[in-house]
Amino acid sequence: LAIWMAGHVSVPLYPVLTTDLVHHILDHSQSKLLFVGKLDAVWEQMREGVPAGLPCIAFPLSPPGAGASWDDIVAAHAPLAAPATRAREELASILYTSGSTGQPKGVMLSFGAMADVGRRIVEFAGGTPEDRGLSYLPLAHSMERAWGEAAGLHGGGQMFFAEAVETFLEDLRRARPTLFLSVPRLWTKFQAGVFEQVPPAKLDRLLAIPVVRTLVKRKILRGLGLDSVRLAGSGSAPIPAEMIAWYRRLGLELREGYGLTENFAYSHSAQTGQVRPGYVGTALSGVEFRISPEGEIQAKSPGDMLGYYRDPAQTAEMFTPDGFLKTGDLGSVDELGRLKVTGRVKELFKTSKGKYVAPAPIENLVLNHPAIEQCCVCGSGDPQPHVLVVLSDGARRRLAAEGPAALERDLEAHLDAVNRTLVAYERLEFLAVLDDAWLPENGFLTPTLKVKRARIDQAYGPLAERWREERKPVVWQRRSAPAAAPVPSADEARVAAPR
Repeated sequence: LAIWMAGHVSVPLYPVLTTDLVHHILDHSQSKLLFVGKLDAVWEQMREGVPAGLPCIAFPLSPPGAGASWDDIVAAHAPLAAPATRAREELASILYTSGSTGQPKGVMLSFGAMADVGRRIVEFAGGTPEDRGLSYLPLAHSMERAWGEAAGLHGGGQMFFAEAVETFLEDLRRARPTLFLSVPRLWTKFQAGVFEQVPPAKLDRLLAIPVVRTLVKRKILRGLGLDSVRLAGSGSAPIPAEMIAWYRRLGLELREGYGLTENFAYSHSAQTGQVRPGYVGTALSGVEFRISPEGEIQAKSPGDMLGYYRDPAQTAEMFTPDGFLKTGDLGSVDELGRLKVTGRVKELFKTSKGKYVAPAPIENLVLNHPAIEQCCVCGSGDPQPHVLVVLSDGARRRLAAEGPAALERDLEAHLDAVNRTLVAYERLEFLAVLDDAWLPENGFLTPTLKVKRARIDQAYGPLAERWREERKPVVWQRRSAPAAAPVPSADEARVAAPR
């Protein structure tokens, strides 16, 4: 707000960027001043990417020596007497994309787009000053910026902030939010935490008993700090339909939403009472959309960007001649106008049999198992696709305590169940269990926790033939580890999580 009032443009950075990405964003955005906040664990790495001569101002919680003291600057200067007047069409902020398919691009958002989206979100959510929210995603994330900041300023409710990864659940219980949006990975972690306390089979039995059901559901939601939520949502990446159904059984109507950084995370969301698992809902107020002859989702939104900063050629490629944003996502629409995102145009790959495979829908099926936290379907140029999985924390502990036999049987049964739902050319040849952790710090995830498929293909492609030669449904990375330097394991690397 102060940056805007002083007449300038804000450029938020994710707190888990590599040195190269920090330098790219600060250099490309032509930033003139850097504010440094609470970055204790990663600042030494990130500061190496700060261009020489760029002045830094250190907020009170910043690491020592991060820059000139904010408190000293405030004490030495009088407050701004007359804030700058900003027009609707002016550039307000540059949000850099997560870079899942290359270098991040600078999305230019106007004051008008941010204001309109904030107002429309409040209308959609029925926001009131009595609402409470918890901000924990970085404000470089378009979903947090739109549905947290912009809508929060319009709605006038209370906003709590998470203090640290370690205190997240405590912070959530303290805030008791009425509105709560998250990313699929966190909804998965919540479920895994419940399963560690109450195994799935036992929970199913308890929820089947009418007298006990209500008490169990209330206790679980209270334990998660979600017992006051009246609107819960998931965005940023696909979430398995089974996950939505599971939360519904607990009494939480989890709505999936859809949007891009390029339209300020404002496109589609499920309406009350119209949630259909696997669908991201209907177009929000002011949004027009269509499916192109090639199956691509194209949309016009009040949040549409002004363009990519310093990249008119890419900007022109992103819009159709009549002004629709080309999302790069494939989709279909049901009889009620609800949109289903079926994959990314650029993620489609062809097997050696000449069949195209869309990985995202298959990955949603694979993720529907408590032992699996992350996965990626691969197999370009192979006879059949296969899937790489990263185990959940609970599964890793089980593996250490019991050995691989029981877990391998569970995963084999799960793989068989998934394959029975797929057409022949989509069926997964094997499931490979990885030792490695996929983190933003080691380049396997974007700052928004999406997998970087090119990086994964580069790292594990050479192992696929060896795994295939084992002729087993479940294979293990440690039995055929590459000779190259290993990727940090979950025990060696700092586990990535929202701020």
